[in-house]
Amino acid sequence: MPEAAKISVAVAPPQQRRALVELRGLYIIWYRDLLRWWRDRQRILPSLVQPLLYLFVFGVGLGASLAGPRTAGATASAGALGVSYTTFMYPGVLAMSVLFTSIFSAVSIVWDREFGFLKEIQVAPLSRVSVALGKTLGGSSVAVLQASLLLLVSPLVGVWFTPGTILAALGLLLLLAFTLSAIGVAVASRMKTMEGFQLIMNFVLLPLLFLSGAFFPLANLPLWLAVLTHLDPAAYAVDALRRVVLASAGVPPETLARLALTAPSGEPLPLGADVAVLLGFSLPALALAVRWFGRAE
Repeated sequence: MPEAAKISVAVAPPQQRRALVELRGLYIIWYRDLLRWWRDRQRILPSLVQPLLYLFVFGVGLGASLAGPRTAGATASAGALGVSYTTFMYPGVLAMSVLFTSIFSAVSIVWDREFGFLKEIQVAPLSRVSVALGKTLGGSSVAVLQASLLLLVSPLVGVWFTPGTILAALGLLLLLAFTLSAIGVAVASRMKTMEGFQLIMNFVLLPLLFLSGAFFPLANLPLWLAVLTHLDPAAYAVDALRRVVLASAGVPPETLARLALTAPSGEPLPLGADVAVLLGFSLPALALAVRWFGRAE
């Protein structure tokens, strides 16, 4: 028994030191991505302009078309949606900001490979799990910080957030950003050039965006389109965000149910189911990122 105690005392400290090394390495990789984003101020403003253009140009223009002819003083409404089209689009624009930022944040992996920094990380005494997780957390943190700036324009679209609503929205955005960042890390770990990564990401991004329900309700769709939307992780995030955001805007529950993503039975999908499905997407995406990053040269 004393010998066993001596062995446990001798083995425990190296294991603890190893865990501290992994955590410190993960933190440094995460902090490096945040620091790079903060120092690159020139990329923050353009990344905010695109969602705002969609919201106030595309949204207002299409909303006016959907509302039909108006008399003087009337406001543009989405008619059958039960809310103005810009209010309807607002949760989708939040998700769109996360979508583009989180996936393209993984481009730093390709950049680091071209300039040799990735080799320095790979020869460091750090597991591939910590590196992939650090990159995923860094990309998702940047995406949520950037999307949170769009919360400031909510009064312009008739949405007034409470502290609880803000926390719920940020939690959903973080979950979506983590899933998409993991997908971006997985793809970037297999890419050798910036051009190849951008080509693949554009091929992935557009279907994720258009099938997410950011621009149209996901109820009463044709069967083939409904199947595709249910395979899109962003659709569940947009659905959950729309319920949280529109509820804070005072939209009646029956209208929220009519705009919600539906289950195979035709009933509105519960908010908890949206979160559960997002979690179900995030874990395989992270596993894929770890696996493919571990194979990176």
